[in-house]
Amino acid sequence: MVHSGPNDPRPVVGACEPGVVPVHGSRPFFCSKADMAGILIIAHAPFATALRDCISHIYGGLPARIGVIDVSPDCDPAQMVAFANAEIDRLKEENGALVLTDMFGATPANIAGRLASAPDVRVLCGVNLPMLVRAVCYRATPLDTLVDKALAGATKGVHAIGPATPVPVAPSPCSGDCLPALPPDTASADCLLALPEDADLTQKADSTGI
Repeated sequence: MVHSGPNDPRPVVGACEPGVVPVHGSRPFFCSKADMAGILIIAHAPFATALRDCISHIYGGLPARIGVIDVSPDCDPAQMVAFANAEIDRLKEENGALVLTDMFGATPANIAGRLASAPDVRVLCGVNLPMLVRAVCYRATPLDTLVDKALAGATKGVHAIGPATPVPVAPSPCSGDCLPALPPDTASADCLLALPEDADLTQKADSTGI
């Protein structure tokens, strides 16, 4: 198991304007204000850490209050739930926290689902890099708006690419938006419902993919 902790590089303090897309090689943009939502990524090892490393690469440094929990095959789910709650307490400030997890029905998503009933916490399943980039861009928006923006980033970032597919021009760091906004009624505020206290956190034998 690999997760965020005291030995990780500390986030760099600065400013991250909502709606700004970082361009590779440009100066970094960082988030540190109390009104910016914390982000916790819970995924199969080493995917959570890999996503965090990608964000650090894109931004030229790790934005503040992004935590990761890499769930290993031999982890104790109960310990992971306790650690996830502690991470939410560490990351969450006035604007709450967004939890991103990978595959619905698998152990990391079930652990993440335990957090969905906490105040000012939203949980989204199916995390990919476009979702995470969009989430970092819009951390200062209201939490439900942030959810919509992150879901839009995830879905609009999936494309089939062929030989004739036009290559888009990278947006300027001063552009007004990360991606086209998702209509408010297109996505729900939560991807996962809160699990009952006695729910089984382990992956089901007939689950797909893991």
